[in-house]
Amino acid sequence: MRICMVGTGYVGLVTGTCFAEFGNDVTCVDIASEKIDKLNRGELPIYEPGLDVMVTSNVKAGRLKFTTDIKTAVEDALVIFIAVGTPQAEDGSADMRYVEAVTKDIAKYMNEYKVVVNKSTVPVGAGKWIKKLIQENQSKPMHFSVASNPEFLREGSAIEDFVRPNRVVIGTEDPEAAAIMRDLYKPLFLIETPIVMTDLASAELTKYAANAFLATKISFINEVATICERVGADVHDVARGMGLDQRIGTKFLHAGPGYGGSCFPKDTRALLNIAKKSDYQFQIVEAAVKVNDEQRQRMLEKIKRALGTLNGKTIGVLGLAFKPNTDDMREAPSLDIIAGMQKEGARIKAYDPVAMHEAKKFLNDVEFVDDTYSAINGADALIFITEWNEFRSLDLDKIKRLLKAPIIIDLRNIYDPQKVRENGFTYVSVGR
Repeated sequence: MRICMVGTGYVGLVTGTCFAEFGNDVTCVDIASEKIDKLNRGELPIYEPGLDVMVTSNVKAGRLKFTTDIKTAVEDALVIFIAVGTPQAEDGSADMRYVEAVTKDIAKYMNEYKVVVNKSTVPVGAGKWIKKLIQENQSKPMHFSVASNPEFLREGSAIEDFVRPNRVVIGTEDPEAAAIMRDLYKPLFLIETPIVMTDLASAELTKYAANAFLATKISFINEVATICERVGADVHDVARGMGLDQRIGTKFLHAGPGYGGSCFPKDTRALLNIAKKSDYQFQIVEAAVKVNDEQRQRMLEKIKRALGTLNGKTIGVLGLAFKPNTDDMREAPSLDIIAGMQKEGARIKAYDPVAMHEAKKFLNDVEFVDDTYSAINGADALIFITEWNEFRSLDLDKIKRLLKAPIIIDLRNIYDPQKVRENGFTYVSVGR
């Protein structure tokens, strides 16, 4: 099948590459010529494990191409995916300007029947709006279909999530489009992936509802962690006892500094905006957002209690990205925590295995170092903010020698408290 993927950001690049891996002919389009030039040289704009190898192999096989020529890409494709950004607007809603611009281009260059599939995260009703936009901007009246196919890719595990998903959601009111979309995902039938076929509005809302629910689980366990600290319980044990109930599950029950990234913060606020426009107050999600915003401050207070004062102190920070296996710094907890420490007079030395080039765009007056132990050397305390695997088995004796004072503040609960304290450290974690 011939596919046009408009947008070469995280979702567009991963989705287009994986469809090519399934044997389709995929053309990825972007207006940013510099980005397309880099992709054609084999340079990826994002970090995602395994993606570089998959891009290279599919380009070599002739199944994957990158271009700025949207006209030819639209004309040649049967299925056109819209995978452009929908950043948060000032009122919390999704900013649809990029989706609108792409939709008008698709309408302009449509030369025969197409299925226009929205992969961007958009508010409920966007599918009908896209259909109307195309009808208003076609060069001549032409039959087409609109579908919604929300993405559920986790940064750091995106390829696995695409080729072995726990479900695929497709929303459309057109039987012809439904048949084409089923055919497109046929390789997943072999592994019995559930395909949820529904209407446009339900598919659009599913994305927001899923992310808001997961964000709520994170905020919930962080509140439980606060109670654990006050009553002498261990949030690890509580979370395990909860998660073994299959109705609850173990995922997203990990206490820490709160959620971040490109999806949860934006999508929770967008869902609140959708509810507000529908004359409804979504109180559970409101609480989840409030708790998450406050969690950064709670972590800062935890750091201040451990050190007494931050003024004049040097803090070694390990981990900057909002989660491991990505370089994404959008709404990362590290940004607020580091800014808070700097405001209190602290000097920051920081290391992240992948995200430092991105972090430099967001953080000022931070000394970025080349490895783990350089961040620790001469610091008054060590703080873990992102749980990269390479931080899980550090030499505690070496850390003790390098630190001015044996203080570890573990905001991701990476280490066993008893073991660290037996090594002579003051050890502070979350909910334990």
